[in-house]
Amino acid sequence: MSQNPLENSSPQTVESPALNGAPPSPIDAYARPESVHFAPTISRGVLSRGQDSALQNTVVMLLAGGQGERLYPLTRDRAKPSVPIGGVYRIIDFALSNCINSGMRRILVLTQYKSFSLQRHIQAAWELFNPVMDEYIDVIPPQQRNVQRWYQGTADAIFQNIYMLEQEKPSYVVILSGDHIYKMDYSKMLEFHLANNADLTISCTKVPRSEAFRFGVAGADADGRINRFVEKPKDPPGIPGDEEFSYSSMGVYIFSTEVLVRRVIEDVKTDTEHDFGKNIIPRMVRGGDRVFAYPFVDENRAPGHDANEVYWRDIGTIQSYYDANMDLVTVSPQFNLYDEHWPVHRRSQPGPTARVLSHGGDRVPLVVDSLLSTGAIVSGARVERSILGPRSFIHSWASVEDSILFDDVEVGRHCKIRRAIIDKHVKIPAHTEIGYDLELDRQRFTVTPEGIVVVPKGLALK
Repeated sequence: MSQNPLENSSPQTVESPALNGAPPSPIDAYARPESVHFAPTISRGVLSRGQDSALQNTVVMLLAGGQGERLYPLTRDRAKPSVPIGGVYRIIDFALSNCINSGMRRILVLTQYKSFSLQRHIQAAWELFNPVMDEYIDVIPPQQRNVQRWYQGTADAIFQNIYMLEQEKPSYVVILSGDHIYKMDYSKMLEFHLANNADLTISCTKVPRSEAFRFGVAGADADGRINRFVEKPKDPPGIPGDEEFSYSSMGVYIFSTEVLVRRVIEDVKTDTEHDFGKNIIPRMVRGGDRVFAYPFVDENRAPGHDANEVYWRDIGTIQSYYDANMDLVTVSPQFNLYDEHWPVHRRSQPGPTARVLSHGGDRVPLVVDSLLSTGAIVSGARVERSILGPRSFIHSWASVEDSILFDDVEVGRHCKIRRAIIDKHVKIPAHTEIGYDLELDRQRFTVTPEGIVVVPKGLALK
């Protein structure tokens, strides 16, 4: 009989592969599945055993440590999941709201790069949990308990936090990314995982087969069991009975804990990218593990949109970030922030309500198809299809179009702003133009190939 990796046994030591040319460093007892054991103390993981259920035996591990290089300069001073969106939200708020709305209230947020603003946001916005009921949200930076390095991939992040699984003793682990925008009930996916006695369940969306070469794609049989998983395939497998479409992985996983522990420990001993999509999942499929594709059930209810359309966005680039924001200011946005059925929680910021001021004459304000956050002021200016962050101030005769302004941005008189993203604490002098002469803008700011101008945080303009 195989030994459970979460049971006691004698620790052993092996050598890890050399990292960046450095001498091999020891990987301690975690490097062998049979050596992983629980601490012999009462932990939070046993407090709810009197009410034993799948949800209460599930822990969420939310990966929020990516550098977000393609979102630079918005990620110059913050982690990608903490980038503001929609004026008053952070990107991570959407995944965390899914957890709350799904009844999953045991959450570990794994951070790494530039995590201060993210940690502060979670402390301020997400203290919604009752520890007496075994609820919590903990921010976990790299602990370097078993290896002396930072996370090298998604699977390595889980490997380096096996200690947390020892302490919490979950039966199931939900693994999420902190930089996706969507609405999903993870409890429905957990029911699917249990019904199929799965080792791993992957949430998948249907994409046209002609476009699936850009994604990680799962080939599955009629029962949903995955028999092939490939990253960016030239010839994507189709869906049985619907061959014009393919299953694209959303990066949302549910593992049975014992299998998860074994697989990440096996992976760390090999020379791979230590990534779920590139390494762990294909190896599990080839090895005969029970891996299933869960058809994504979208909880987003957007009036006027086709019920068969699903909303899932990977905020990986400036263009995708800009598009997700611009959707929110349309007359009928694809993503509905006003649905009481599936609320998106956020930090409640103190401050006065937004104001729109008219001074008569030609200093009459015009605000069209825009979002105004707490404390924003439009004083005799024109704002169209834009998002104004908290305490932003648009002075008289200024024009802001198709733009995203973060907190505490001040736009001086007679300024003209178009197709721009302006980060926090930027004061734009009177008569400044941004977005009208891209060659001039490139000398001062970041300009994307699509012509979006990004003004970094705290820049002093003259």
